[in-house]
Amino acid sequence: MSSYTSISPDKLSRLIGTANAPTLIDVRVDEDFAADPRLIPGAVRRSHLDIQDWSSRLTGQSVVVVCQKGQKLSEGTAAWLRYGKVAAEVLEGGHLAWTEAKLPTVPTDKIPKRDGRGRTVWVTRARPKIDRIACPWLIRRFVDPAAVFLYVASAEVEATAERFNATPFDIENVFWSHRGERCTFDVMVQEFGLSTPPMERLAEMVRAADTARPDLSPEAPGLLAASLGLSRMFDDDLEQLNAGMLLYDAFYRWCRDATSETHNWPTNKVKR
Repeated sequence: MSSYTSISPDKLSRLIGTANAPTLIDVRVDEDFAADPRLIPGAVRRSHLDIQDWSSRLTGQSVVVVCQKGQKLSEGTAAWLRYGKVAAEVLEGGHLAWTEAKLPTVPTDKIPKRDGRGRTVWVTRARPKIDRIACPWLIRRFVDPAAVFLYVASAEVEATAERFNATPFDIENVFWSHRGERCTFDVMVQEFGLSTPPMERLAEMVRAADTARPDLSPEAPGLLAASLGLSRMFDDDLEQLNAGMLLYDAFYRWCRDATSETHNWPTNKVKR
């Protein structure tokens, strides 16, 4: 039974991918992690042995702690965090319960190396429209909430990536880019292990809007119109990204929770 200090996998899965998702800390020991080197979407690995070094960075956040079975390591870590005034819960059943429920996990070998502050750093072409907003949304909501995105001139993406240890995306001849008829967003959904029905529907919308194939998705023209409108509203690419996060939050929640909902204007009967 859930308590105020624990959360079920099902409830946590409803929070992941939203703006209100908690910070996820994976404290599995090395042996358990080596046996299954995947993370719950958005989680970061930390050692319970170093908790007094990293816990202060979580002040003011809501945290869910994950260990192998949801027992001593997560219970103890969460208790220490609560002692430090951090709102911390334990994932019931731990990583095993999450995987047994067949919920998405992200393979860590696909996550780029983090910088000295624990962030992944990405770089792409300036003046984004669709893919270059959708992909950062996906990364921040499901892979690395602290991810940094650099928008630079097209000709400078690869050189910037090399000089600043950043991962290039949505340009030709790199790993994170279009593959055949699939756009970069499709590739990230697949490679990061996020292929759930709602995400597949959103990916279809993004692909249709990004590759000029509106026949693939009836919602694509709306996504394209909203995306082009945002690009005209903002000269600053990072401001556009911040606005686009809300746009994709809304489309994702529609794909997940509201595709069957319709809006019918009531017919007014005229009295004679």
